[in-house]
Amino acid sequence: MGTTWSARIVDPPADCQTHVEAVLAAVIGEMSNWEAGSDISRFNRSPIGQWTRLPPAMMGVLRAGLAMARLSNGAFDPAIGGIVARWGFGPALAGGSATASVAPWTCIELNGDRARRTADVALDFSGIAKGYAVDAVAACLRSLGLPNFLVEIGGELRGEGVKPDIQPWWVDAEVPPGLDLPALRVALCGLSIASSGDYRRYRMEGDRRLSHSIDPATGAPIAEGVAAVTVLHASAMLADAWATAITVLGADRGMALATRHNLAARLILRTETGGQEYMTPTLAAMLAD
Repeated sequence: MGTTWSARIVDPPADCQTHVEAVLAAVIGEMSNWEAGSDISRFNRSPIGQWTRLPPAMMGVLRAGLAMARLSNGAFDPAIGGIVARWGFGPALAGGSATASVAPWTCIELNGDRARRTADVALDFSGIAKGYAVDAVAACLRSLGLPNFLVEIGGELRGEGVKPDIQPWWVDAEVPPGLDLPALRVALCGLSIASSGDYRRYRMEGDRRLSHSIDPATGAPIAEGVAAVTVLHASAMLADAWATAITVLGADRGMALATRHNLAARLILRTETGGQEYMTPTLAAMLAD
């Protein structure tokens, strides 16, 4: 997945790391566009219209991604791999050259454990796979009888149980550099946190900051302004996807959508005078408890 991972585990068995690395290797083998032999890469190279049987985990992530596309009216789109590659934020893809006006996600059809492309679009799970991997590692640790841990993959985290001192797993959602706002400190206990921001992956073109977050509606990086979005959710996978969708939609539409779905979310907007913070009622209520 091109990122780092860490885990803090109370009383782990000697072979714990081996189990975790096996889970991560399976995710990469199915869902990494950077691996030519991965299941997602093979799917993106498949002939248009041909049904392809997908592994259960990948199919589950694809179903979740398509559901998120419907909920967000396409702000989250798991089939924008071609657009991402054209902007230089992903590997060159064999598939994904379609430039039709239809939303890429609508060109993916499912039938049981099979999927197919109806146009030359390419799947890209970069806005959901890290969160899924966090959930998968957490499930692995629980299956080993380990109830207390904190898992982090590329900035997405999940905490279960408590630390050895009986304190919860406290984490801070970082504030983008240069913005004078307080950090968001939360206790993760059966809870996940995911963030998206223009300060993590971007490049400069002149004085313009090009974010890695792509707006499927325009086929281009999102307009400058949204510096960071943080979402708390029981599922790291869904927190990851929601953070992406809210980032793309922006302060007004994104936070309105988050509020309608009772999400615990915070958005930081860059302004001429610094950072402006938006918070959903659900998150405000959590912090007030």
